[in-house]
Order: sequence, then C-alpha cells, then structure tokens
Amino acid sequence: MTVIRLLLVDDDPLVRAGLSLMLGGAEDIEIVGEAADGAEVAAVVDRTHPDVVLMDIRMPAVDGLTATERLRARPDAPEVVVLTTFHADEQVLRALRAGAAGFVLKDTPPAEILAAVRRVAAGDPVLSPTVTRQLMEHAAGTAADRRKARARERIGALNDREREVAVAVGQGLSNAEIAAALFMSVATVKTHVSRVLAKLDLNNRVQIALLAYDAGLLEQSAEPEPDGH
Repeated sequence: MTVIRLLLVDDDPLVRAGLSLMLGGAEDIEIVGEAADGAEVAAVVDRTHPDVVLMDIRMPAVDGLTATERLRARPDAPEVVVLTTFHADEQVLRALRAGAAGFVLKDTPPAEILAAVRRVAAGDPVLSPTVTRQLMEHAAGTAADRRKARARERIGALNDREREVAVAVGQGLSNAEIAAALFMSVATVKTHVSRVLAKLDLNNRVQIALLAYDAGLLEQSAEPEPDGH
C-alpha cells in the first residue's frame, strides 16, 4: 500500500486539528506536517517532503494563492489542493491557473476530502465537469480579450490531434473517455496529454482546461442546447 504524505496549511489551529483527526486516521494517509501561514510552506515542504499540500486560500501574512504560485514554480513540487469556502471564487481560479490540482470546500464531508487527496496523489484533478463549468462561467465575466489572444497564440503551438485532446480535457473527459471519443488508445491519449503539458509549459490538466476555455475552444466545441420541441 502506498502511503500519501500530506501537509496541512491553515491559519486556524482548530481547522488543522480537525483535518488532522479526520484524515490522519486513514491507513494510506500520513500527516507529515502543518503550517499556519503561506510564509511557512516552503520550509515545511523542504523538511517533510509531502506528496500533497492541503492549502487554505485565505491567510493573514502570505495567502494560499501566493504560496501555491511559489510552491508550484519549484522543481518536483508536491500537488496542491486548495481549501476554500466558495465554489467559484476569483482566488480559486488564480490558484488553479498557478498549478493547484483542484479544490475542496471547508464543509466537504471527510470521506470526500480523503477521496480528493487520493485522486490528486494519483495524478487526477479534483474538478468534476459540473464544477469546471461553474468555474468557467465565473471566469467568463473577468476574461479579457488580451487573455483570449494570448491563449490562442499558445494553443497555436499544438498540432490538430493535440488540440483535440486539449479540448476534450477541457470538457472534463477522462483519458478513457477521450480515447473512445477520438478513436485512440488510452496510452496514446496519455502521450498526447504529456505533449500538450510540455508544449504549453503547464503542469496539470486543470491548466489545460482553463487555457482551452480562454482560447475559446470550449465554446466552439459545445453542443447546441436542445430546443425542447
């Protein structure tokens, strides 16, 4: 059994104690450290080498967004799951763009938080298609034309097949679903996803989805709504 090394980051000691109690009892989870502010994260990560960091987004000195940006910019960085109180929050979007693998709400049931940590440790983002759509809709209100132009320029580095895979990732499809939709093997899908990440200088599927949305690819690929007749 693989044990997931988990770091808890939250300025509220009661929240940290609760998370430690909830998550530390799982056989495959080891709480390797805690931090009370984003300013402490780098040092604690260097000392404890976690696989996943559960990061509060709002902290008084260095917030979770800044801490995530700094952490994900490092080589061999652990995965980050943002802990927040809102589904579609601008800071959550910024954290996802910075490389967080997803987010969980503070009132999420313990079993779902455990599942999220396990998924992220396995390399899967913690974003259901429904939540992804909510975030995309929220982003639509703040995305500028300049962002769209930059995104389209970056997407231009992809070949046609890689672009199709990027769109499918943006639609929230799993590797198996992409393989079925595009008539290729799962191994080939994984290869294309890896190439997309490398070409676009991204580090997870969430960032692919956000970039595809910014470039307008998801709007173009959306199926028409039924007219009800």
